[in-house]
Amino acid sequence: MSALMQFVMQQQQNTPAPDVITTGEAVGFWILGPLALLGGLGMLFARNAVHSALFLVLTMLSLGVLYMLQQAPFLGFVQIIVYTGAVMMLFLFVLMLVGRDSSDSVVEVLRGQRVIAAIFGIGFAGVAISALLRALNQVPSSGLAEANSGGNINAVGKLIFTDYLFPFELTSALLITAAVGAMVLAFVGKSKQAHKTQRELVIERFRGNRPSPLPGPGVFATANSVATPALLPDGSVAPESLSELIEATAAETFEHDRAEVAGEEHHADAHALTGDHEEATR
Repeated sequence: MSALMQFVMQQQQNTPAPDVITTGEAVGFWILGPLALLGGLGMLFARNAVHSALFLVLTMLSLGVLYMLQQAPFLGFVQIIVYTGAVMMLFLFVLMLVGRDSSDSVVEVLRGQRVIAAIFGIGFAGVAISALLRALNQVPSSGLAEANSGGNINAVGKLIFTDYLFPFELTSALLITAAVGAMVLAFVGKSKQAHKTQRELVIERFRGNRPSPLPGPGVFATANSVATPALLPDGSVAPESLSELIEATAAETFEHDRAEVAGEEHHADAHALTGDHEEATR
């Protein structure tokens, strides 16, 4: 990698950059420019998050080649290797962590997040428009030969760490956007409904028609009433499956539950294993 950078620096120092736009540069711009614009629009309007990330890769690749056409090979390689390779891998990792089928929720998990996002969006748009107008009207344009007189890498490094140190550090904070987005998507928030305590659940259960829990495993019963007896594999009622209190109660009271489980006559339970069942022979 260092040898490649040294070669690029030597080429930039030995070859002056012309100020005239050649036919190749114009053709490359009109090919790569629409591709970059198409990738940006696809990133905004794609419904699938993975497709949106791939459209962003298309935009980054197009911008990297455009940098190289403008005789800024260092920016071109950084755009492709760092942003397309490393940063997009971070984005895809976050997408796979959250889930590629996750859809946007219309419920605000953070109170006032839409208002805050709108304020920041308007502020960023204002800063970007003012910077663009200043660059078009007030900043004098210098040719590529003058800008790359000391080498492209040296010029970029000098500008980053002298005149544009604070903006460079500010834009580097954008790398944590994916992690913050993952935390926002994973944040459930507090439920507005009060959770019932264990005492309230017990009282509610005993006030209903079925105070007991569901039958345990291995009990051949199809209802969860305390008056419902357990069934043996042959379909008969297990004699010790009911408490003495229930046995002392009038039989007519529990006749419906008994008939629902055992029926009028004893017969084999549908869930019981029979001799010809394949699991019974194991």
